[in-house]
Amino acid sequence: MSKKTFFITGANSGFGLAIATAASTAGHAVIGAARSNAARTSLAESLPSLIPVELDVTEFDKISGVVDQVEKDHGPVDVLINNAGYGHEGVLEESPLEEMRRQFDVNAFGAVAVAKAFLPRFRERRRGFIVNVTSMGGMITMPGIAYYCGSKFALQGISEVMRSEMAQFGVHVTALCPGSFRTDWAGRSMVRTERSIAEYDKLFNPIREARQAKSGKQLGDPGKLAEAVLRLIESDAPPPQLLLGSDALELVSERIQRLQNEIDTWKSITISTDG
Repeated sequence: MSKKTFFITGANSGFGLAIATAASTAGHAVIGAARSNAARTSLAESLPSLIPVELDVTEFDKISGVVDQVEKDHGPVDVLINNAGYGHEGVLEESPLEEMRRQFDVNAFGAVAVAKAFLPRFRERRRGFIVNVTSMGGMITMPGIAYYCGSKFALQGISEVMRSEMAQFGVHVTALCPGSFRTDWAGRSMVRTERSIAEYDKLFNPIREARQAKSGKQLGDPGKLAEAVLRLIESDAPPPQLLLGSDALELVSERIQRLQNEIDTWKSITISTDG
């Protein structure tokens, strides 16, 4: 495996920390971004071989400066792991728009802003790999995570366009779509809107309770996800999206089948609008 330089956002926890650990262990140079000085310090203590930097992906005007300094100090970055993000849980009617704005600022706008800081560098060098961490929630939905799914659907679509635009320059782009893994996504990292409308209790309460009960016991192993990412970035023909986890495979496959059934059922109406 050729040695590369990684830039990983949200590197102090979850998938970011797992990927940073695996890449460092494999001998790659890793620059890990964390959104606060405390998180950066903690990251440096966890992985002494890693180069920690402070970067809040919602401070859009500071991102280019951080990337400029990183490449000035440590040379060209080969792989961007756009991992920073969090989950929001809440019934749509109950959830304030400000919570949606914050969710999109981090999960969608922040990821795109970081990618845009690297795009000209990768284009000019005619090489590079961008891994945008979306979710199976960027391809399927379920009650209670509308803002989360919306932000990941947005990043999923943007990743496909980014891939098609950058392919001519030898730059790879893959959306990583994990299912349920043993991270803090459903635990301390999740923002939960306070419940206020009892009519949703029957639908939503069992979903929230099941998610909380499952937190920390999910089938997915973050360490194995990190190993999969290292295999992915070595590929000369990486996929537009990579599902990770048997639950992601099952649920996304079911959605594709439902979508095909809907297309077939409504085909006559669909084509009736031509002419």
